[in-house]
Amino acid sequence: STVGTVTEIYDYLRLLFARVGVPHCPVCGREIRQQTVDQIVDKVMELEEGTRIQIMAPIARGKKGEYVKELEKAKRSGYVRVRVDGSIYDLSEEIKLDKNLKHNIEIVVDRLVIKEDIKGRLADSVETASGLANGLVIVDVVGGEEQMFSQNYACPEHNVSMPELSPRMFSFNNPFGACPTCTGLGVFMRVDEDLLIPDHSKSLMEYAVKASGWGIHPFKGGDGETIAVMYYKGLAEHFGFDVNTPYKDIPEKAKKVILYGTKTKIKFTRNNDWAGGEYTAPFEGVVNNLERRYKETSSEWARAEIETVMSECDCPDCKGKRLRAEALAVTVNDKNIDEICRMSVDDALDFFSDIRLSKRDEVIAKPICKEIRNRLNFLKSVGLSYLTLSRGAGTLSGGESQRIRLATQIGSSLMGVLYILDEPSIGLHQRDNEKL
Repeated sequence: STVGTVTEIYDYLRLLFARVGVPHCPVCGREIRQQTVDQIVDKVMELEEGTRIQIMAPIARGKKGEYVKELEKAKRSGYVRVRVDGSIYDLSEEIKLDKNLKHNIEIVVDRLVIKEDIKGRLADSVETASGLANGLVIVDVVGGEEQMFSQNYACPEHNVSMPELSPRMFSFNNPFGACPTCTGLGVFMRVDEDLLIPDHSKSLMEYAVKASGWGIHPFKGGDGETIAVMYYKGLAEHFGFDVNTPYKDIPEKAKKVILYGTKTKIKFTRNNDWAGGEYTAPFEGVVNNLERRYKETSSEWARAEIETVMSECDCPDCKGKRLRAEALAVTVNDKNIDEICRMSVDDALDFFSDIRLSKRDEVIAKPICKEIRNRLNFLKSVGLSYLTLSRGAGTLSGGESQRIRLATQIGSSLMGVLYILDEPSIGLHQRDNEKL
């Protein structure tokens, strides 16, 4: 939970982004707009009368291949011309493409001159081109610029499709919105080298590696040794160091292998009273071994044991933002949902007071923004204007938590309710009492 989810502000934010958010390509940042055939036709009809245009279907955008079958199919379907890498060709001639180079191929569906009576034919041509190119249409103005239209939420350049915008897409508690790598937590538990080997002056045989299963516990009597000892001795022999050497003096290459393993096969020898022998195999690495066991074990005790040498770090994919790249590529007023959540209550209030939207979007967003502003004002009025909406609920003090609950209660506009302020006022400054 975060301040945003506890106060229900995040629910309204999700609704706002689902209704008036502007999607962008997560790769190049290009704005993606979904357009119907009628909208495309209306846009094209805005061109000056007498303008000559070509309606084209882009069947390949920056892709390698010879496209023999596709060109043959277009020819059989009755199309006459095709544009390949900017040059117009007749489909009756032989078109040879280098399969190792990337090509742009557009089938010319129709050629038109803008007049009032071409609307019906234009709509048919746009629909045909869209069907050939999975929702993409290029309108090429002869002697001018070309325009690309999309009937899908998809980047025409990188072919990244955007799902239909819905509130669940912006929830980190829902698989449709959560970052798939960290499942919406924003952080990972990773083995921390400083916790794993706290004292570099100790040797491997002096329990330098403080981790479950990797410590040194010699058996009583005989030459008993653990599997850990067998691995350490095998690595020492292979990389030319002594197992009794302080960890800090072990060669860097050997340290890396101890922690992260190697694909090279290494000879290991097991010596003890009841079993022994030699075998050759790659070494998994202490860190990799612990992280694998942490994921695979069903034992809470084993997980807790491994967690003693782990620490939290930001997810490498979402960088701690908890959401999928597609959700983070949707903006309202040039800000994505994470950027708004990282604002303080004061800054968020300023943002929603000065929000600029189109007339259509303003009608949709007005009641949602009103609810968001109301709740932000309650947080400000109970003295919590410094908090950010992305702040974890578990990091708040007792007084902050109580005042957030109070702001949420007042925000729900219940009637005939008496609030008795007891705990929230303990330890507060007098000015905060006045705000309460």
